Amino acid sequence: MRVRALVAAAALVVVGVVSGASPAMAKPTFKAPFPCGQTWTYSHHSSEVRLALDFVDTGGNTNGAPVLASAAGTVSHHWEDGGAGNYVVIDHGDGWQTYYFHLSDFSTPDGAQVAQGQQIGVTGSTGASSGPHQHYEQLYNGEGQTIEINGQSLAPYPGGYFEKSLTSDNGCGDDGSHPFRTWGSGVNLRAESNTGSAAVGTLGGPTNVNVICQEQGETVTAEGYTNNWWSKLAGYNGYITNIYIDHPDAQLPGVPLC
Repeated sequence: MRVRALVAAAALVVVGVVSGASPAMAKPTFKAPFPCGQTWTYSHHSSEVRLALDFVDTGGNTNGAPVLASAAGTVSHHWEDGGAGNYVVIDHGDGWQTYYFHLSDFSTPDGAQVAQGQQIGVTGSTGASSGPHQHYEQLYNGEGQTIEINGQSLAPYPGGYFEKSLTSDNGCGDDGSHPFRTWGSGVNLRAESNTGSAAVGTLGGPTNVNVICQEQGETVTAEGYTNNWWSKLAGYNGYITNIYIDHPDAQLPGVPLC
């Protein structure tokens, strides 16, 4: 994608060339911008803005996937026609920012304070984009930085997808969450355990998820099943009916109550 410079500082398009001051000591420990347990492949091309990386889900569920804050900070919403499309900037303080381009939707109010791992948007293909993906950047004082996740550099950047990949631990934490896999497509996540609450995300297809806890809520009938148990998912800040958790029991074994 070709995207105009979004900051006053000069944009750099050559990997590994960064001018300006040395990174601050208060650099956040950034995590991947997609949910816990998921593996996404990434790439960088020569015309890419600054030192960005593009991520796509290796499981083929990129479109509609949650975009997560890679560190805590303040969200601002933006739009660039013919460029970044819908995008979020998170100000992490001490000169550090992260950018998230081409969103199909925003998941928080403009100006919101967000925690690391909180959903801030939905993966899409708005603006100058050839298909759904997460365009992600880390900047210090307006200048692109080589991306680091959990303190580890992702350089040298690959020139195409499926050469390198990254498994996320964003939103996993030490919450004692339990791994499961979902089934079905276009499954909405809700703010509360009922279909009348706000949709906070969508699972495009079968997805590896981590369940924090479960509770009884609205009784749902779908796909030939009826269930009133709902699971709260790590990294999504929302609930899914247990109908779409790939397990034969209505109430998931070993998962605590919310």
